[in-house]
Amino acid sequence: MNHTRRKFIKKSSLALAGSGAAFIFPMELLATLRKRVGPNDTINVGLIGCKGMGFSDLISVLKISETNVIGLCDVDENVLMARTADLEKAGIKKPKWYTDYRKLLENKDIDVVIIGTPDHWHCLQLTDALQAGKDVYCEKPIANSIQEANIMKHFVGSSDRMVQIGQWQRSQPHFVEAINYVHSGKLGEIRLAKAWAYQGWMQPVPIIPDTPVPAGVDYNMWLGPAPKRDFNKNRFHFSFRWFWDYAGGLMTDWGVHLIDYALYGMKAGTPKSVMALGGKFAYPDDASETPDTLQTVFEYDGFSILWEHATGIDGGNYGRNHGIAFIGNNGTLVLDRGGWEVIPENEFRGWGKEPGKRMEAIPVQQKKGNGLDLHTVNFIESVKSRDASGLNAPIGVGYDAALVSHMGNVAYKSGDRIYWDETKGEFKQESANEFLKATYHNGWKLPML
Repeated sequence: MNHTRRKFIKKSSLALAGSGAAFIFPMELLATLRKRVGPNDTINVGLIGCKGMGFSDLISVLKISETNVIGLCDVDENVLMARTADLEKAGIKKPKWYTDYRKLLENKDIDVVIIGTPDHWHCLQLTDALQAGKDVYCEKPIANSIQEANIMKHFVGSSDRMVQIGQWQRSQPHFVEAINYVHSGKLGEIRLAKAWAYQGWMQPVPIIPDTPVPAGVDYNMWLGPAPKRDFNKNRFHFSFRWFWDYAGGLMTDWGVHLIDYALYGMKAGTPKSVMALGGKFAYPDDASETPDTLQTVFEYDGFSILWEHATGIDGGNYGRNHGIAFIGNNGTLVLDRGGWEVIPENEFRGWGKEPGKRMEAIPVQQKKGNGLDLHTVNFIESVKSRDASGLNAPIGVGYDAALVSHMGNVAYKSGDRIYWDETKGEFKQESANEFLKATYHNGWKLPML
């Protein structure tokens, strides 16, 4: 709907944003959730990047009856055909197709844009969408470099558009409950926050030869500002995450979600120093570039944050393959996507004596609701109210998590303990600052601050 002609409705079917992860949500069921809404009360959506999480975000948004998708953009025509067929199962007519996102942004009937492309595209597409007057739901991490993150934060701060970052755990009730408990002080002084992702499902990326570009794929558009390379299936669609040209590996994939909550719980900003150790230990000879094993320490005054990741194994901390732990003097709170609990510390009462407990244990508090659906509801409510103060993951949340995660990758690449200069917004080591920058190729230009 056009912002000059619409009247934002106060009654809605937002409560129908139901349970079940969007990426496995039955499309036929989506049709039963959607109610008829008048054209003047409809929020028209365009999706850029339709293969993975972008389509999950779209389905979550479409559980809200006031929304309608009228544009799909993807460099792969095969994906456009498949996603259109999915939408037809939900009774949604074929949206207009685009392979160039700039053409989608020219469509003045589109109010909201979802950005679900690989990381190396986020900066250009977000800034262009804002300049086109669109509200934006942008997948995490917000950028593929610290320089791009700075540019995006500036553009959003200078705009009146609503921008939600896809760190949906900010809307997940049990995550919020856990952080409220951390902030209560009951754990005592917290000396360490851990975040980790042990991903047993991740197998080696096999070395395969380059091939001709598949039919229906605009490969030059997929590369965009990334370096020119021959087509290789390993670098396309999902597995782009494991190549530095397009993403930052598990550190910026899972790390952005989990480090975000470590920062949130500790009320932490940028660290004083960062060091990282790891490498390709599990699959040293596979095709991926990013480390499959990594430990990163972020130094703060009075505490540290530790990030760990490992591929091919699930044996993470506290018997969980992912999570965040806040280790206090009285006890430890452990949090993951399934719930949270508190494990008390023992009180030493002397040799040979039964130890006491420093605090009460709290058994696992189970997950409640669907974080992604609640996150998109929160976004659409802000689109309607034009009030960015209610966003659960505004650009600042995405920026902080991306900044710290990219710092970890810079420490890994540099091989040094690196120190952050808060005043200058850069590292004290010039060799590390080289990794902060974005270099655009193929005629694409970095947006200017």
